[in-house]
Order: sequence, then structure tokens, then C-alpha cells
Amino acid sequence: MSGDDKDLFRKRILVTGGAGFLGSHLCERLLDAGQEVLCVDNYYTGRRSNIEHLLGNPRFEALRHDITSPLVVEVDEIYNLACPASPVHYQFDPVQTLKTCVHGSINMLGLAKRVKAKIFQASTSEVYGDPLVHPQPESYWGHVNTIGIRSCYDEGKRAAETLFFDYHRQHGVDIRVVRIFNTYGPRMHPKDGRVVSNVVIQALKGEDISIYGDGSQTRSFCYVDDLIDGFLSLMNQDKTIGPVNIGNPNEFTIKQLAELAIELTGSKSKLTYQPLPQDDPKQRQPDITRAREDLGWEPKIQLREGLGKTIAYFDRLLTERIAV
Repeated sequence: MSGDDKDLFRKRILVTGGAGFLGSHLCERLLDAGQEVLCVDNYYTGRRSNIEHLLGNPRFEALRHDITSPLVVEVDEIYNLACPASPVHYQFDPVQTLKTCVHGSINMLGLAKRVKAKIFQASTSEVYGDPLVHPQPESYWGHVNTIGIRSCYDEGKRAAETLFFDYHRQHGVDIRVVRIFNTYGPRMHPKDGRVVSNVVIQALKGEDISIYGDGSQTRSFCYVDDLIDGFLSLMNQDKTIGPVNIGNPNEFTIKQLAELAIELTGSKSKLTYQPLPQDDPKQRQPDITRAREDLGWEPKIQLREGLGKTIAYFDRLLTERIAV
């Protein structure tokens, strides 16, 4: 196929939150597939260093913009990933977090409606709250505290899902909605307060590892490459619009994660126990039946392998003394 022919089939794809942990990996994969990418980020939690290696690509454009303000561009597809996703960041300015989820979704859905673009919403397992059903299927409506310190994110993402489905029903907007379970890997923000980055950095530094609660609460950790595969699988099919759980169903306690980090780093760190934060879920495990059946997707990279790659990334940051 000639260069001109490739241009005819190339899509111009908007990725909001494109300089963040997940967004930068998605931008990279879309470029590898030959697409043109417009990365939009206000750099609240996203970092320019995550996309520096892409800036020389003629099919990549980076724009500083906050999606709580309207954006006028011409695109074929939209991936809406913009929103702080760790408790440390989304609780710092909870009102802005909620605005990003609601006003940002309205602006991106309005754009999709105007240009007739397919639009993808990065929702979250947080919509299930502290679940009473385990593992969590997409049919479960959740158990969420509407006025707690995590509510700006939990309820913001739930409202965003409502907006996506209402724009689909009322205006015919072509949507895809994914619910992301705990994801980890290179380019995580080193100070995001999430359990993987916390335990890895503390283990690498030889510091005591902080365990909140007794460490028996569980999470299911999905490596970033698997997650992006799930994004693309959902966006590039027409069987389902979602919501679809994307995550690794293998469940680990927080204590098991910390012990594995100590083993893989060869650290002499000890475990210390701190009070459990308010509304912290006790269990989190995806039922991925729908992803398997409708997308043919399931994760390939298990925790030991993925954590090893993540440790190597944070070890490089510490060696180079980069904001850790």
C-alpha cells in the first residue's frame, strides 16, 4: 500500500489524559498501528516525560488543555481517559475531580456528537464501591458511599457512565465503556499513593513498607500492556458497547503483594501496619466473562512478571534521581 493509500485509512484519534500513565501507553500503541494521535492533557497528574519519546513522530501532536473547557477539533475517534485516578490526587481537589468526570464527559460527548466520532470512556471498578458481590460482574450495581472522601471519583465515574449511555440512547452517539481494575506498570506516577508504586519504591529504598489495615484486603492487578490490549479490543469491535470489566481476575492480598516486592527487589524492608483509609474496599476482583466472550480478551502477563518490569522502571527513576 502506498503512503497516499495509508493516509486514506488512517484515523485521527484524540486521547484525553494522553500524558498520563495509561494514556501514554495508549498513544504509543495507536501510533504503532499507524494512526494519527492528538494527545490532550492539563498535566495535573500526566507528565511530559511520559510522551517525550513520541514528540518527534509527525503523526503525534500534544496539546495542553483541560477538558472541563470545550475543545474544538476534528477527529475520528475519542478515548476519554482524563481524570486523576489515585486517591492522593483525586482527593486533593475533589470538586475539580467531579467536574472532570461530569463536565469533561459532557464536553467530549458533545464533540463526539458534532463530528460523529466513536468515543471510549475509561470508567473504573470504583463504580462498584466496597462490593457486596464477589467477584464483580458488570450487572452488579455497586455499594458506594455517596458522601465519602472517595465519592468525588466513585460517583463522578458513575455519573460519567450515565452520561455516555444517555448520549447513546438520546443522540445515537457510538460509545464504548470499559471498567478498569487495578492496573500497574512502567510510567505509573511515583507519588500517586497507589499500593504498587508505594510498595515497590519503599522496597527499592529499603524502607519499611506501609500496609494499610491488616493487609488482608485484596486487589486484582492487571499489567498495563494487557489493559491497553483490552481497550483496543473493545474499541475495534461492534458486538458490545459495554460496560466491560478489564482486569486480571487473579486475586492477591496487599500483604502478598508487599512480600513479592521484597522478594523481587532483594530488599530488607519490613512490613509496618497503618490504619485503613475511609471507604477503602476490602475486595476487588473482576468477573471477565463478558470480555472473554465478546472481545476474546483475557490478560496474559501475571503479577510476578509484570511486577519485575515495574520494579525495573522505578529502579531506573531512583538511579537517575527523577522525582521519587
